[in-house]
Amino acid sequence: MARKGKEVLNALDAAKTQMYHFTAIVIAGMGFFTDAYDLFSISLVTKLLGRIYYHVNGSKKPGTLPPNVAAAVNGVAFCGTLAGQLFFGWLGDKLGRKKVYGITLMVMVLCSLGSGLSFGHSANGVMATLCFFRFWLGFGIGGDYPLSATIMSEYANKKTRGAFIAAVFAMQGFGILAGGIVSLIVSSAFDHEFDAPAYEDDPVGSTVPQADYVWRIVLMFGAIPALLTYYWRMKMPETARYTALVARNTKQAASDMSKVLQVDLIAEEEAHSNPSSSNPNSFGLFSGEFARRHGLHLVGTTTTWFLLDIAYYSNNLFQKDIYTAIGWIPAAETMNAIHEVFTVSKAQTLIALCGTVPGYWFTVAFIDRIGRFFIQLMGFIFMTLFMFALAIPYDHWRHRENRIGFLIMYSLTMFFANFGPNATTFVVPAEIFPARFRSTCHGISAACGKAGAIVGAFGFLYAAQSSDPEKTDAGYPPGIGVRNSLLMLGGVNFLGIVFTLLVPESKGKSLEELSREDEEQIGGDAAADLTAANSGRTVPV
Repeated sequence: MARKGKEVLNALDAAKTQMYHFTAIVIAGMGFFTDAYDLFSISLVTKLLGRIYYHVNGSKKPGTLPPNVAAAVNGVAFCGTLAGQLFFGWLGDKLGRKKVYGITLMVMVLCSLGSGLSFGHSANGVMATLCFFRFWLGFGIGGDYPLSATIMSEYANKKTRGAFIAAVFAMQGFGILAGGIVSLIVSSAFDHEFDAPAYEDDPVGSTVPQADYVWRIVLMFGAIPALLTYYWRMKMPETARYTALVARNTKQAASDMSKVLQVDLIAEEEAHSNPSSSNPNSFGLFSGEFARRHGLHLVGTTTTWFLLDIAYYSNNLFQKDIYTAIGWIPAAETMNAIHEVFTVSKAQTLIALCGTVPGYWFTVAFIDRIGRFFIQLMGFIFMTLFMFALAIPYDHWRHRENRIGFLIMYSLTMFFANFGPNATTFVVPAEIFPARFRSTCHGISAACGKAGAIVGAFGFLYAAQSSDPEKTDAGYPPGIGVRNSLLMLGGVNFLGIVFTLLVPESKGKSLEELSREDEEQIGGDAAADLTAANSGRTVPV
């Protein structure tokens, strides 16, 4: 990297916070708003899907999704997300961040609409098409993780970089909240318009035909914020760090940066840029040198994200089952189908408002003050403590007079997930790896996280079933119960504490210092100095 390139990067690190930084947060953040809405809104309507498509005449309880269908509907989007994170993460390093940024958004728009328009002549047909569209929805969502994180990290200055990346991720909290609010509005409107008896009074009449529109509207709404963001994503220039360090064109990097940020660069007759030149000290992703420099870092980011997502997605996707188990949500047979959606949405919206959203923004406020490592370690510690505090005296929490205490503890668990590893596992991989691997390594880390989400989505569904065969949901084998499942999640969080020790602190350091690219470029700088001396030109310092 010639000194002109170093000047560009130093200018980025030292740039004052400007309006474009906030614009970039909104542009990238709206993708995450949509991601969270699409991933978590399905949990609001799964009970309704069971009532509509799997009603059994004569049954004392409303219809529920069969185990394999429920696992597929909840988990297939995560499978797509995992694939998308790996593919688009790699593509973002090969083609550039901007070139593939709009593709992910359009995939999300089309598949959100497709999810709501799922068709078929039978229940299995509708579920199959729903799963098809949700897989590809997840594929688009997966691309947003490495690209948004990398773009924001490469635009930000080093003083507030953590807060900027965390703010992008914090939009996920608003997406979860919006899912609950949209579901509340839609279900309330339909419940008011189409009055229906409770299931125990009229099993067939409790699910009105119009209920089929409710879940479709809720899922399709996710296309709107993504569509509104598309134009602005296409207007974003390529990041200066990618252009300077990967494309090796510092003149273009300086030009792109000057279009969006007000920074002082010393003019020069000719930029030291040669797109075809290669760094003699460069190394590959699967090389021994990468393993020596960043191997343990990659192990740390992948394992902590994997462990975090087992606990986080288990809690988020199956909140309704936990609330039902402690008696906070009334028994399904005492409500009609649409009112049950309203009740589940109300519960999850309350938890999001009290615990989830504040946790994200506490991270934004403190990440550049107390550091990523401390926040992640603290989050895992408190998640472990609160999970065990819920699980060990579980029978105590099931008494009606103690349910408020349970909900407070549960909200605190979600708060420290977000004021903790759920945010930092997203931030750190975008900071500590070299620019030419940054999107790929973030994609690998995020994909391991989604592998954990898949474990949570498929595993908790079965594990949380009662050990008494007579008390399990229809079609499910006996499990280990909610209490033992919570104990297992506490153990998972404890392992997160251990593996956090492999993750470096990145607060206050430049991306090149963290990735050691400044060391790699010594040879390039020396060559640039020699060329400048021979040509009689002055190289800016």
